[in-house]
Amino acid sequence: MTESTVVLQRVLVDLIDLGLLGKQAHWNVHGPAFRPVHLELDEVVGQLIEWQDEVAERISALGGNPDGRASTVAASTSVPPLEGGPIQDREVITGFAQRLTATSTAIAAKFGDVEADLASQDVLIGIVAGLDKAAWFFRAQLA
Repeated sequence: MTESTVVLQRVLVDLIDLGLLGKQAHWNVHGPAFRPVHLELDEVVGQLIEWQDEVAERISALGGNPDGRASTVAASTSVPPLEGGPIQDREVITGFAQRLTATSTAIAAKFGDVEADLASQDVLIGIVAGLDKAAWFFRAQLA
């Protein structure tokens, strides 16, 4: 594996986990802001799925083999887990703003690891910008 495929695999795992947690929260959110949070989570999960595909295809284009199996994701994600059961809307908003920001920060820290591979770096830059925007949308609901 090249350095780029190793970095991209780590990113892929986190994006998959974040998407799964987004659906879990989507199904279990409760509270006065249920509807907007429920709908926003669907939008974010949709974007995460697009990024997952983009990252996996980049890994393949570099000759690697993307691994999105549940066992791989569970064993190597860096995204904090989400408790099961009902979750208050404000907790979902706060938790997802934090998870999106942490994931963005973690990906941005890897830019230097792919500096020789500008195409992969460009993919990661776009994802970071999108994660930052999604986190802002969640944070804005707390104002």
